[in-house]
Amino acid sequence: QVQLVESGGGLVQAGDSLRLSCAAAGRTVSSLAMGWFRQAPGKEREFVALISRSTGDTAYADSGKGRFTISRDNATNKLFLQMNSLKPDDTAVYSCAADGRVGGTQWSTYDYWGQGTQVTVSS
Repeated sequence: QVQLVESGGGLVQAGDSLRLSCAAAGRTVSSLAMGWFRQAPGKEREFVALISRSTGDTAYADSGKGRFTISRDNATNKLFLQMNSLKPDDTAVYSCAADGRVGGTQWSTYDYWGQGTQVTVSS
């Protein structure tokens, strides 16, 4: 079993930055494919960023390319999402997810989820 707990959300203004954290327990982050997803009110859950299990390769949705950076820290067993130049369209509940095999951009492939953290960007 893997437990995930997100933190770092909040209310910010457009153009500000936030860093989301996801603390993992039960397995090391380096042994997991991990990702960030978000869901805005009335919208479907969407892919934000991922980091692969072994090589640590990263990938991003077009909406976050150049603004968001996903990373992990093996020492603290945490996943991060650095978000810069935030826009009102980034407002959503952000959740981290983990999978022991391949992960990917589809939320349905992930076995473990955190409870989510709210990010609200005002204009």
